[in-house]
Amino acid sequence: MAKVIINDREETYEDGIRLVDIAAIHQDEYKDDIVLAKYKGSLTELHKVINGVGTLEFLTTADKDGRRAYRRSVVFLLQRALMDVYPLPDNPYLRVEHSLGQGDFCTIEGVGDITEDKLQELKSVMLDLVEQDIPLKKYSIKTTQAKEMFHSFNMKDKEQLLKYRTSSNINVYDLDGCIDYFYGYMVPSTKYLRYFDLLKFENGFMLMFPNGDKLVGDTRKVAEFTNPIKLFSVQQASSEFGRTMGVPTVGALNEAIATGRIKDIVLSQEAIMERNIGDLARTIASNHDVKFVMMAGPSSSGKTTFSHKLSAHLRALGCVPHPVPLDDFYLNRDQMPIDEYGEKDFESIEGLDISYFNECMVKLLKGERVLLPNFNFKTGKREYNDHYMQLGPNDILVIEGIHGLNDRMSASLPAESKYKIYLSALTQLSIDEHNPLSTADGRLIRRIVRDSRTRATSAAETIAMWDSVRRGEEKYIFPFQEHADYLFNTALIYEMAVLKLYVDPQLYAIEPDHPMYAEAKRLIKLLDYFLPMSPDVIPNNSLVREFIGGSCIL
Repeated sequence: MAKVIINDREETYEDGIRLVDIAAIHQDEYKDDIVLAKYKGSLTELHKVINGVGTLEFLTTADKDGRRAYRRSVVFLLQRALMDVYPLPDNPYLRVEHSLGQGDFCTIEGVGDITEDKLQELKSVMLDLVEQDIPLKKYSIKTTQAKEMFHSFNMKDKEQLLKYRTSSNINVYDLDGCIDYFYGYMVPSTKYLRYFDLLKFENGFMLMFPNGDKLVGDTRKVAEFTNPIKLFSVQQASSEFGRTMGVPTVGALNEAIATGRIKDIVLSQEAIMERNIGDLARTIASNHDVKFVMMAGPSSSGKTTFSHKLSAHLRALGCVPHPVPLDDFYLNRDQMPIDEYGEKDFESIEGLDISYFNECMVKLLKGERVLLPNFNFKTGKREYNDHYMQLGPNDILVIEGIHGLNDRMSASLPAESKYKIYLSALTQLSIDEHNPLSTADGRLIRRIVRDSRTRATSAAETIAMWDSVRRGEEKYIFPFQEHADYLFNTALIYEMAVLKLYVDPQLYAIEPDHPMYAEAKRLIKLLDYFLPMSPDVIPNNSLVREFIGGSCIL
């Protein structure tokens, strides 16, 4: 008999029972749909057959791993529906370009401009496939066989990626004759995939998902599309840059590393980023009303290096920039607001002395001499250490903090005196045609490397706090990104290949019995698709040096 321990209760089943059958028994105990499981401490799909004794935990679409499985499975459902809507010999080529809000921006090559009618037809076919409850079958094949198969399917990105796989076998999925290779777990069958939408957008369409956040989301309701056109424009420009450089995918990056082209790619991208910062500085310097450059962005966007680079360019144009961290305007620690978990909320805008910040900035704008505070993070109190400031005709304050774009933060300042910049690391790479590389994963890997080097924080500790960091971003940063005057992408097309060298040892150090092991294993598998590259070719003023060390700026 198989024995499983669920929520400290022992249950007995016949050997050979599938997890999906046990999940069906327990589904009523969960608010959201069960789609994955952790069995004996390892993440696994529900089709797994179990024997013996082991602990069992079910994951739903409200859990991040369940949400990932749901979304990639809906993409697979879309691929299968395309076979009916565009039967051979049309041979459409689906490309999932990048995430955008709670959806994926997609294009279909080879069929012209996709119409609203075609999208509705696609959605109808997808819903029909859901009702048929078709299993997503998983099986292992030789990697060489997979490369030949994807070559015949004209999936060139997958074929190129598998060229650099060292494993002799890979797992592929089959959905009613549609075969593909995915980079993570899938749901058992199409009946789990009821909640999605297709919306016409720009030169393609949005595949929309539910917002599965445990606190504010409804996993059985598709999220609204907020049309973040500024963010979309930056992402499109980044993707176009990747194509121009001949490195739109991980496989193409590996090819560049293997053939010795990577140095030229590194130097070209560094030059382009420097040029873009220079153009931005000229825009700011040419507007003499601007006295406050307000910057914000999610964790590990490279805000520190960027602010130094921007300041250098402003100085070269005759401006006198002064950094002002919003953190210096924190309330004393004993005055901090409390979050929904009963912890001090250092992410909330209510933790900042908004009125005092506005008072100081208005006085500076009037030409008055002001004593600015410094926040002592050891004592948890604001201090005043002769940090006086008075703005001259060429002075500009470069103000950085997570609430920099929130109008509440600078409500007393005239709009014309402010220039708002949103920073984020929006990766240009896709893993392949159906799997964009997660921007959040890129930032997490950056942070693991930096925190280990500068704060003696282990990878496990950084991963453990990441969900809290992400919640703060969703509440306090992302809603204001479209308010920015300029969105700047700090991602470097080559960075994952060099970060791999620094982060892999830290991830491997996390033991299998550690709560963060499953996430570490997922990141290891992701990084396994990248060939490593030496940091020797990276200039010492590169933004990536903020994370790996060796910066001449910081």
